[in-house]
Amino acid sequence: MGIFDKGVKKTNMGFFQRLSHAIVGKAKVDDDLLDAIEEALVATDMGVDTTLKIIENLEERVSRDKYVTMDELIDMLRDEIAKLLNVKDGETVDDMVEPFDFSKKPYVIMVVGVNGVGKTTTIGKLASRLQTQGKKVVVGAADTFRAAAVDQLTIWAERAGVDIVKQDMGSDPASVAFDTVKSAVAKNADVVLIDTAGRLHNRIDLMNELTKIRNVMRKVIPDAPHEVLLVLDGSTGQNAFQQAKEFARATDITALAITKLDGTAKGGVVVGIVDQFRVPIKFVGIGEGIDDLKVFDKREFVKSLFSKEDLPDGRYQ
Repeated sequence: MGIFDKGVKKTNMGFFQRLSHAIVGKAKVDDDLLDAIEEALVATDMGVDTTLKIIENLEERVSRDKYVTMDELIDMLRDEIAKLLNVKDGETVDDMVEPFDFSKKPYVIMVVGVNGVGKTTTIGKLASRLQTQGKKVVVGAADTFRAAAVDQLTIWAERAGVDIVKQDMGSDPASVAFDTVKSAVAKNADVVLIDTAGRLHNRIDLMNELTKIRNVMRKVIPDAPHEVLLVLDGSTGQNAFQQAKEFARATDITALAITKLDGTAKGGVVVGIVDQFRVPIKFVGIGEGIDDLKVFDKREFVKSLFSKEDLPDGRYQ
């Protein structure tokens, strides 16, 4: 079983349940079958624009081939979706051994996302992953508006065996970020992970806060942060789109981490967000365990998303 099989099982089942009704009795790939694929993709929350792009490309490819099996049709579908998951400049995340360039030290990662998406948990899992790889990690608890966030991050830091910098609840988040990067430099750390407050009630406040955090970090490390990682809850479907839109307006998002894919039939949202925002997914959370944060491999993800194990085969023309 691939690492994504569990994570996207519900999406996979929902897609093929919808598609199976259209397949029965079909002798060829026709408009009805393509319409059924379109409806099934939209139901995974892939988004209408992204879905139409996929269907148009499928239609073009099918029209070039005289005979197409259902297996071949699904392979075409997988291929078209994998193409959409390519990020700008031709870079593909699945070609990377590790999705960060650690030539800069300390490498500063600012983590953003709304409350409840698994942001703090993702930081903890990422800290553990990096520490296991031999990296010296310092985390900064700059979500100072919620005592629970600081407490939770402290627990994760202890589990991961990494240092944490924190202040009293209500402290200036930028002050925490400044102290964190300063401490990381003093300790010759490899990586800094900065947690931030996940509030979206006022976009201007969010923008100002994130800008302030970035500016104070640059007093210590001029090109910080090296990465702005947006954490999104894959189970929220279209809400994840809206969150991505708001954070993209507030700061320069450079990468995505998608959580809670194991509990949703809306796994197609992953494809839609990358297609619309042209920001790569670098990590996917597929469970609650400390090791359940996986580097995103687009081809393995798409293979799991559209597994053909139970698909009735047929030749179409």
